[in-house]
Amino acid sequence: MTEAARAAAADPAGTRLQGGVPRDVNGMPHGQPVLDSLVALLDLERIEENIFRGVSPASSPVRVFGGQVAGQALVAAGRTVPPERRVHSLHAYFIRPGDPSIPIVYEVDRTRDGRSFTTRRVVAVQRGKTIFSLSASFQVDEDGIDHAEPMPEVPDPETLPTFGEQIGPMIEKLGRAQPRPIDVRYVTEPPWVSRDRGPREARSQVWMRADGVLPDDDLLHVCTAAFASDMTLLDAVLARHGVYWGLDKVNGASLDHAMWFHRRFRADEWLLYDCASPSASGARGLATGRFFSRDGQLVATVVQEGLLRVGD
Repeated sequence: MTEAARAAAADPAGTRLQGGVPRDVNGMPHGQPVLDSLVALLDLERIEENIFRGVSPASSPVRVFGGQVAGQALVAAGRTVPPERRVHSLHAYFIRPGDPSIPIVYEVDRTRDGRSFTTRRVVAVQRGKTIFSLSASFQVDEDGIDHAEPMPEVPDPETLPTFGEQIGPMIEKLGRAQPRPIDVRYVTEPPWVSRDRGPREARSQVWMRADGVLPDDDLLHVCTAAFASDMTLLDAVLARHGVYWGLDKVNGASLDHAMWFHRRFRADEWLLYDCASPSASGARGLATGRFFSRDGQLVATVVQEGLLRVGD
């Protein structure tokens, strides 16, 4: 990581950048400068052959965002794999809360290098303890059978209000006045709105894309999608019970995360994130998500279980 990249990662609002930063209707920074900070955040520093170091944004909440550590760990794995081998799956566990005030060290185990597949295991460490582990598999391009479920019929993203417009006067209560590198447009009613009418279908649909232009780097686009996939996935669980973070007594955290990447895509183009929750029990909620490209191609599938403790 260069000094410029490190400075950008530590300044996600882009306040040090010349020319100012775009602001949403409620003052939240967004646009290319904020996306550039995410790119810098994913540009890990190599400190040994299989050891990398990452940082967190200065504006991070109390603990490291799960999508950040997942994206950084996947970058670390990918940096040890030939570029012609693309990641097709990852499986991860969130073990301890990450401290955003100190760097995260990513240690890569080169588990296997086969003729078609490459396997890597990554552990993220802070203060000598593992906070996160990830296994990822990479494959050379091969021809084969091909089919996919169709994309649901939804409105175009341009017809939907921005996240800032939708969250409106709730911003202070929800504490979401953070820089936003991902443009999110809710197709289904936002859960902080629908909760007023009580439980509804365990489903959440949003359009999302990187809020700017990303470099032509397949791994970076996949890692950006991994980052974004943790943003709204558990909304489907909460919607089923008519509760939401910050408005009700809900405490939670991601427990594990799995993704399968089916087809190439660009994370700076609109992706429909269609999420549902088949079950919740034992203070845990399961959510599944499907990413569709604008032309209807199923490009990735996500599954996550989250810890969800809901008080009276």
